[in-house]
Amino acid sequence: MVIEWLKFRVAAQLREEFIIQDEAIWTTMLAQYPGFLGKEIWLNPQQAEEVVIVIRWQTREQWFAIPQADLELTEQKFNQALGGNYDMVESKEYQVRKFPHTDF
Repeated sequence: MVIEWLKFRVAAQLREEFIIQDEAIWTTMLAQYPGFLGKEIWLNPQQAEEVVIVIRWQTREQWFAIPQADLELTEQKFNQALGGNYDMVESKEYQVRKFPHTDF
């Protein structure tokens, strides 16, 4: 499994709208593609303007197979819905490593 980790800065008063629009626009689009396993929104209780989105993909190849044109169109829709009132401040990629179960 591969994790797409995205950190955004969103005005505190727009945070809920950001989450609603993300679900309606981004999650709906991503869920159409093979390999999309799910998505979580992490909120920092000490930083009301911080929103972290964690997306789980079955493989990196499936994640990167999404056509660039679809990503750009979706970003345009999302940006328009929020009036550009957000910034992506960090993005990372992680691989999930699993260990065999052992009894201690």
